[in-house]
Amino acid sequence: MMRFLLFLSLFGVLYAYVGYGASLLLVSLFRRRVVKKEPFYPKVTLIITAHNEEAQMDDKIRNTLGLTYPREALQILVVSDGSTDNTNGIVQRYGSDGVELLALEERSGKENAQKRAIEIARGEILVFSDAGTRLDPTGLGEIVFNFADPSVGCVSSEDRLQRRDGTASGEGFYVKYEMGLRNLESTVNSVVGLSGSFFAARKDVFTDFSGQMQSDFRTLLNSIRLGLRGVSDPRAVGYYLDVGGDDKEFARKIRTITRGLTVFFNHMEFLNPFKYGLFAYQYFCHKLLRWSVPFFLIVAFFSNVVLARHSQAFLVLLVLQIVIYAVAIAGWLKPSLKKRVYVKIPCYLLAANLSILIAWIRFLKGERIVMWQPSRR
Repeated sequence: MMRFLLFLSLFGVLYAYVGYGASLLLVSLFRRRVVKKEPFYPKVTLIITAHNEEAQMDDKIRNTLGLTYPREALQILVVSDGSTDNTNGIVQRYGSDGVELLALEERSGKENAQKRAIEIARGEILVFSDAGTRLDPTGLGEIVFNFADPSVGCVSSEDRLQRRDGTASGEGFYVKYEMGLRNLESTVNSVVGLSGSFFAARKDVFTDFSGQMQSDFRTLLNSIRLGLRGVSDPRAVGYYLDVGGDDKEFARKIRTITRGLTVFFNHMEFLNPFKYGLFAYQYFCHKLLRWSVPFFLIVAFFSNVVLARHSQAFLVLLVLQIVIYAVAIAGWLKPSLKKRVYVKIPCYLLAANLSILIAWIRFLKGERIVMWQPSRR
């Protein structure tokens, strides 16, 4: 039984991080869904959600006004979620440039603010971008051109992490890994998640938009329900800074995963392969299997402890596990060590899975996060 638990757990970890991507790569040899992307210019509403973003709102609006998308087809809408600083005043200064402000008196959370913005949006395509995200001048066009393909319901940008001081961080490694996985998912079928800081969707997808759940994840699921798909476009890039410290990044991950678990368990129907085909497999692997890794790691460690008493081979495996965890903890306690890649990656993976475990605990205790705002960057 201990051998079975150990090997099953190790298999679960490897399949979550490597096997799933490898299976998509294999599927791509036989199935490729090319996006029929081409220039076209439907009416677009670019929605920027903000709460007390005076420090970066001016730069965000200037960046937005520099986009090359035809202005007559573009509505720029800033929804201020109960801001108490000078965010509203900064936005109002750009009224003559066509920037619209929806100022909500009371703060209700990011998704509730987005819901209010959707109600007055005039575009056929709605694009969401955080105040801390910068776009290339052609970025809006790149993400919108994907909707020339009628099978596309929503589009995710590609994240690019920009560090403040050049110090090493596992986050950059993870972003590259995640973006590569999304591109594979796009190639064979559909992505399973969108970049919340910059994504777009047809307005029809938002017919039952929820102000209580993670908007990017649920937008993707609504697209799938309508028989559409989500794709990732590496030419539509959203640039953002790290959140300014490992502690803040750790807290951000816990919030994000807790919200993701809420959406997942409210939409278990997408695990049905008879109705959703390949997407059901993707939904299981990319979400539930990935979020199960902390439990696999715990079972693998303790089953290995038992087996190490009776076998030298299992003792070596246990020592290897201990060394990996020790290296990760050392990197966490002494950030300068993370300049070395063999420290950076274990440290990041340990922190990521610890954040998942904490998110599970909070979710199972009944905690739900509605009052959400973009991370300060």
